[in-house]
Amino acid sequence: MNSDNQNKPKENISKYLTPLIFPVLIWVIHLLSLTLNVDLTRMGLLPRVPIGLLGIITAPLIHADFSHLISNTIPLIILGWIIFAFYRKVAFISFIFIYLLTGLLVWIFARQVYHIGASGIVYGYVSFLFFSGIFRRDNTSITLALVITFLYGGLVWGVLPGMKGISWESHLFGGITGLIAAYMFRKIDPPSKKYDWEDEPDDFDVKDLEVSYDPEKNKFNPL
Repeated sequence: MNSDNQNKPKENISKYLTPLIFPVLIWVIHLLSLTLNVDLTRMGLLPRVPIGLLGIITAPLIHADFSHLISNTIPLIILGWIIFAFYRKVAFISFIFIYLLTGLLVWIFARQVYHIGASGIVYGYVSFLFFSGIFRRDNTSITLALVITFLYGGLVWGVLPGMKGISWESHLFGGITGLIAAYMFRKIDPPSKKYDWEDEPDDFDVKDLEVSYDPEKNKFNPL
């Protein structure tokens, strides 16, 4: 059996299970915090405070309540599946890049309050998929960008300041980071899809259509 065929089932399993790891992790952490009655807010990201640097890692893992958790979980799964299915070579590194750079930018520029939640990653995912369609311009990426615009276009309002209890800075810098990732990895994935009919021989040669007109015999002759 061809080794490529043997690896396909493993790749398919990885493609669908890997994007679930992070959502499952944030659920486990939230349920443990409730069970142990521990408030994890202080482990969030506090800008421009040295101890707040730890929040770059921990903040996306912490959520205020179930509503906050669910609102991030669903898009994380949907967008994660799309990225790992169509951008396999850059999916993991894009996640790490968006995760860390978003947190760093929030730490440098955001208001000095505790920032928690994975919404910055959600915005990074949306931005990555949208701008990949613009930078790559292949049919697959453009189609995905249009789908993302239809599903999550309304998220653009989340980058505007003024919404109480919302870290709009995480949304803004997540979107910026996703744009940067889309540009950096624009030449990697998805492979251009070749359809079966493109390999089929033509039914006729274009040369067969080349003819000349003989006015004396009033007919067309092949060249």
